[in-house]
Parts: sequence; structure tokens; C-alpha cells
Amino acid sequence: MTAPPGNRAHATPPLAGGPTGATALRPLLDTVLDALTTGAEARNGPLPAGGPAAVTARVHTALGDAGVLPAHGTGAHEALRTLVHTLAAGAADPADPLCAAHLHCPPLAVAAAADLAAAALNPSLDSWDQAPAASVLEALLTRTLAAEFYDTPHADALVTTGGTEANQLAVLLARERHGPALTVPHGANAHHSVPRAAWLLGLPPATETPPPAGVLDPARLAEALAGTLGTPGTTPGPTLVTATAGTTDAGLIDPIHRIADLCDRYGADLHVDAAYGGLLALSPRHRDKLAGLGRAHSITVDLHKLGWQPVAAGLLAVPDTALLAPLAHQADYLNATDDTEAGLPDLLGRSLRTTRRPDALKIATTLRALGRDGLAALIDRTIDTAHHLARLLDAHPGFELHAPPTLTTVLFRPTHADDDQLATLRRTLLHQGRAVLGRTHADGRLWLKATLLNPHTTAGDLDQLISLLEGSTHR
Repeated sequence: MTAPPGNRAHATPPLAGGPTGATALRPLLDTVLDALTTGAEARNGPLPAGGPAAVTARVHTALGDAGVLPAHGTGAHEALRTLVHTLAAGAADPADPLCAAHLHCPPLAVAAAADLAAAALNPSLDSWDQAPAASVLEALLTRTLAAEFYDTPHADALVTTGGTEANQLAVLLARERHGPALTVPHGANAHHSVPRAAWLLGLPPATETPPPAGVLDPARLAEALAGTLGTPGTTPGPTLVTATAGTTDAGLIDPIHRIADLCDRYGADLHVDAAYGGLLALSPRHRDKLAGLGRAHSITVDLHKLGWQPVAAGLLAVPDTALLAPLAHQADYLNATDDTEAGLPDLLGRSLRTTRRPDALKIATTLRALGRDGLAALIDRTIDTAHHLARLLDAHPGFELHAPPTLTTVLFRPTHADDDQLATLRRTLLHQGRAVLGRTHADGRLWLKATLLNPHTTAGDLDQLISLLEGSTHR
């Protein structure tokens, strides 16, 4: 028998899937898990010390002259050991309680394990014959989650890479409903992807409504919709108002019911970017904060925030599948008309992407493992932790609290530091690898931002953070 072409001196590496995939993966996973452990031990903190130059130097040193593409391969175990250790040693690890700058959650182990299976099987959700079971699972998941936001017979959702893609899809769907004259008013604290989506889609520039109280002010929105901020007495054209349930900088929630009332009065559509706060719908204690959410034409939700999923894991939910019809697309090699008529599901209208990972698997696995009550408990615990930190800071003479948290974001600043000193303090902690805190402007001043997304954070961890800040501000 003639051997296939190729370099016969090298054995073909094993595959991750198929009947022998588990056998091939198991010893490699041991190497990966060991390297994750040794890397975290070498880092010994929430992020590597030394700043960008030191991290760059350590990565180059670890890879040596061979780099990432040596003339002769080093073997799977060496490559995994070196690169995974280097990545872990140089990571900003959201599982560390003092890594609290961004909406960047520590993923649950069950979700990461499910993601491994998705990577091993590698289905692509652009045609049914590439992802038979995955397409069914995604349909079940999207309808199940959409029903948490909408009390309608045919609520549906699309899986996205996150809030940016979901917001872009929401603006696109509104443009397809109303045409290229669509305007997109939003609050000043809206996510940057909203005005960017208007730009990307060739719409008039999105209009910002200043928020005196930090949220989208219904009175100012009413003026904008009535045309009094432009030509008095004019009737607004097609409009997609974008509200936010969980602003990036402070975790604030716009008054959705009142905004929805205005949209009804002026004939505007409503989109709610609930990437941060949307999963409060699962919490009996906190879902009232989202009152009116189900009145939106579309809702953005991220599960890689308060859903503890590995990125990427986003949704765009709508009250009826029919609203997704503008995304329909036909490519004969993926959804030939006769195949669709014969009963093969058409997946191309479920995304603007073609090749798509089965991100539904990790989400569905987490939902099944924890249940609604388990996820609600994680959400409640994390919000409680944010309130505990706020109380500690408010009672401390060395710190000023901006306001009690709405979600899990706490804004504060050292009492006697000016903006330059505060910015320097944050960068010093980053350079030392001791803490990762964010920064934002509010009320004309710079504030430190702790975004708490780790449900394992303890009161002792918060005490440690405050002690660290005390020591740094007194130097």
C-alpha cells in the first residue's frame, strides 16, 4: 500500500476527538493542569509584577531562541508545559480576589470543562451537518434563556461573542425594520459599542443624552424624542433608544419602565444593553431592578460577567423569532433550498458569523449543573460582597465612597489623594503585581473602581485589599 504524501519521518499527531481522543487528551491535561499550578505559584499574586517590559522579557526568556515556531518541534508536553506555565505566570487572574478591575469574571470549573469538550469535538454552527446535536442544544438554550426575559410565546435569542456583537446586531435589526435614517439616542454612560454600531452601519451619529444622575434621564430623553433638542416642533424619525442595565463604569441601571413608556408615547423602539445586569432576572432578590426589561425590542446579555462563563458567551434576546428574520441568508453549500425544504435546519440566520463555536455547551452545562437557584445564589453572594466592601470604605476615614453599589461595582478614592496621585497609586499596584483595580471619572473626579465578580471573595480578602491601599497611600 502506498503511504500518503508528506514527511514520513514525523508521526501524525493524535486528534482530540474521535474514539481515541480521550486517550490522547488525558496525559496532556495532566501537563496543562500542572503548568497552570506552577504558573500561578510563580506569579504569586493577582497579576505579574514588573509591568509590561518585565512581562515581555519573561515571555521571551521562557520561549528562548526557538520562539513559537522552531525548526524542530519540542513535543506536545514540552510545548504545553512551557507555554501554559508562561501564560499562567503572566496572567491577570480573575480568580484572585484582588484582581477586580474589569467585567472579567473567573470562569466556573464546570464551564471550563465543558468548553474543553466543545474544543475537542469542534462543531461549527453554520450548517446542521457540522453540528447536529449542538444546533439542537443551542436552540433549547436560547429559547430557555429568552423566556427568562420575555413572557411571550416565541421568545428567542442569538448566541453572540458578547455585548459588542449583540448591540451591533440590535442596531442592525432596527435599521432593517426602519431604514438608514434610524437615529440611536443613548445615555452618556452607554457602552461604547452603541455609537460605534451606528457608525459601522452607516447611520446618523448616535446622540448622547447627558445623565445628571448618572443614568439616562427620562426628562432629557423626552425632550430629545420630542425634537426640542433639535428643531422645535419637529417629529422624530425612526428611533432606537438604547438604555443600559449595568453601566460599565458604575454598574448603574437606567429607569427602564419610564424609558419604555416614553418609547411607546413617541413610537420609538427600545433596546436594553443588559450585558452586565441582565442575569439579575434569575435572582428573586434582585430581579425587580430590571423592571420593564421585557418591554424592550431586544436585550443584550453577557454570561461571561455575572454568569461565570469563559469568554465568549453573549446573547441577544428578542420577544419573537420573527424579529430575527432580516438575518436570513442563503449560501448553497451550507443551506441549499432543497435541503431546507427536506427538513435540515437552516443555521445561517442565527448569526452574522459563519464558523461559530458551540458556546451553548458550556452555558447549558452550567445552567443544568447549578440550576436557577444555584446561579441566583452566586449572583446574590457577589452583590452582597460588593455592599460589604462599600460599607467598609464608607466607614473608613481614609476613603471616600462614591455611592452604594447597584450591582457589583464599587467606586471609591483615598480621601486626601488628588487625581494624579490616585492614577499613580493604581499603576503602582499594577506594577508591583499586588492588585488590579479599575479607574473611571464621575462627578468631575477620578475614582478607583473595584468590580467584584468572584463569588469566592471573602470578608478577609476585602480587609486585605483595604490594608494594601492604606499602606500604599501612606507612603
